[in-house]
Amino acid sequence: MSEIAEIIDTLENRIVKLFGKIDALEENIKILNQELTQNAIIVQKKTDEFEVLKTQYESLKITNSLLGSDENKRDTKLKINSLIREIDYCIAQLSD
Repeated sequence: MSEIAEIIDTLENRIVKLFGKIDALEENIKILNQELTQNAIIVQKKTDEFEVLKTQYESLKITNSLLGSDENKRDTKLKINSLIREIDYCIAQLSD
């Protein structure tokens, strides 16, 4: 009978340890989920910053071309032509 009691005690100890590990893992999951959320927010902010910087860079390229830089003249001409087409379209819409 004492062997059965020892086996039960051993099983009980193992079950308690398993519940402790489960609790620790659940806490770890909560922490990792919080970190994941924080990292997702950081990534979104960096993406937004990148888009703003990309827009600023394009504006600077056009500005440099207008100021006489030969590097981006083609892009600047294309942008100006696009703006002229948009203006012509708006004028046509207004005249109808």
